[in-house]
Amino acid sequence: MGKGLFDPVSFGALRLSSRIVMSSMSRDRSPGGIPTALNASYYAQRATAGLVVTESTAISARGVGWPNTPGIYTQAQVAGWRLVTDAVHGAGGRIFSQLWHCGRNSHPLTQPGGVLPVGPSAVLPPGTIRTAEGRKPLMVPHELSAEEIAGIVEEYRAAARNALSAGFDGVQLHAGNGFLLDQFLRDSANRRTDAYGGSAQNRCRLLIEVAEAVCGIWGRERVGVRLSPTNPTIYHLHESEPVQQLVTAFEMLSELGIAYVDVVEGSTTTAPATHELNYPGLRRRFSGLYIANNGFTTRAQAERALAIHADLISFGRLFIANPDLPRRLKIGARMNPLNRDELYSPDHRGYTDYPFLEQKNEQNNAATQQEEHT
Repeated sequence: MGKGLFDPVSFGALRLSSRIVMSSMSRDRSPGGIPTALNASYYAQRATAGLVVTESTAISARGVGWPNTPGIYTQAQVAGWRLVTDAVHGAGGRIFSQLWHCGRNSHPLTQPGGVLPVGPSAVLPPGTIRTAEGRKPLMVPHELSAEEIAGIVEEYRAAARNALSAGFDGVQLHAGNGFLLDQFLRDSANRRTDAYGGSAQNRCRLLIEVAEAVCGIWGRERVGVRLSPTNPTIYHLHESEPVQQLVTAFEMLSELGIAYVDVVEGSTTTAPATHELNYPGLRRRFSGLYIANNGFTTRAQAERALAIHADLISFGRLFIANPDLPRRLKIGARMNPLNRDELYSPDHRGYTDYPFLEQKNEQNNAATQQEEHT
């Protein structure tokens, strides 16, 4: 029997009500890196997803890429995230924290002490990054030493422990979209000649060390990994042999026994994917659950992917504009349009002000009644 979008699924002892995942999406509404009641409201509104994955959450001050993104390395941040997890659980949902380090995609204006951002190699990334003083060109990063890499693994371990204290149901490691773990995976950014560079296995080493550290806190059944093997990203990252690299990552993560991989299939930008991959074929190289991510807009489209290769489906921007997305998908309701102008506003606009179906019907009825009396 096939998998339906609204069928339950389990990660070990954790049972999800459906196969609908709310994708991690940066929303930039945590002043000083501390989640607030506004963030709690946003996530609670979307708690009918089978699984909610938070926006990228910095594991350390040096892991921050730009202002107003949340962290999980101070007790104030942990307390802020507890507001979020309590709200989601109160609404009957499940939520994972996406642990994140921006790596070279930052700027001295954002880094503590005004130091350079870090990366696997001293390679200048193209493009710009947002700072408190506006967009600035990216800079050649400080190349991490082996000792510094060991310190970053410990930062992930500490962040995983903080996520446990904050009441999350699990964690997802962000190893995609051009950030630090992805920078180590892809050969356009990783030019190292030591144990963390060169072969596909070596370039996966940091990801596996981080995953092992986090599994030591959470257990393997509560840990997932985001990958984006052919996404050029706005940071213009690429890999010359993505099939070999993805297969290597899948096999090493399978051996570790993590719960799932969340794979961005293709490009999330206006630029085309760097390569065309056979994701259904490659998916067989990973033994855990597979979340297909990127470009899903309808129930029929999602259920086709479930029939072919996926175990869960991740929805992104549809969830921003439609807090009750699962219900809309189930009954075939019209979707709210996305307010692109307010994607990153500093307040509730374009964040918690999208109407639910009941609110929309009430608004339409009120408008009809007004017309009848004029």
